[in-house]
Amino acid sequence: MATQNNYPGAASLLNELDKRLLCILRDGRKLIGYLRSVDQFANLVFQHTVERIYVGDAYGDIERGIYLIRGENVVMLGEIDAGKEAATGLREVTVEEILEAQRTEQLERAEHDKIKSKVLLDRGYQPEALFDDIFS
Repeated sequence: MATQNNYPGAASLLNELDKRLLCILRDGRKLIGYLRSVDQFANLVFQHTVERIYVGDAYGDIERGIYLIRGENVVMLGEIDAGKEAATGLREVTVEEILEAQRTEQLERAEHDKIKSKVLLDRGYQPEALFDDIFS
């Protein structure tokens, strides 16, 4: 019977070393790579890292190589199941295609937000404050 080591705090990440993980950052970026190192502040070192961008039913991967992630920027960290990843039904596209789709989506969202803010302002509501990240 294998023993499960349950360490407190950031030390619990030691169980995840050399596994392929998905890391979601405070700014919304999604990084996938192999966890190679972790410290007491939950700073992470990923190897063979890709930044994955999702738009609709498509995704694209941008190669990033070795990546140092400051622990305070991590929102979620989880192991990737290769079998389930292949069965998602999403289609992989080139980096150029996904960046263009992301730009289009951001422009549409900005236009929608502009109209929404104007309607709210016309009705007497103050527009939402701007935040540094999507999780504030």
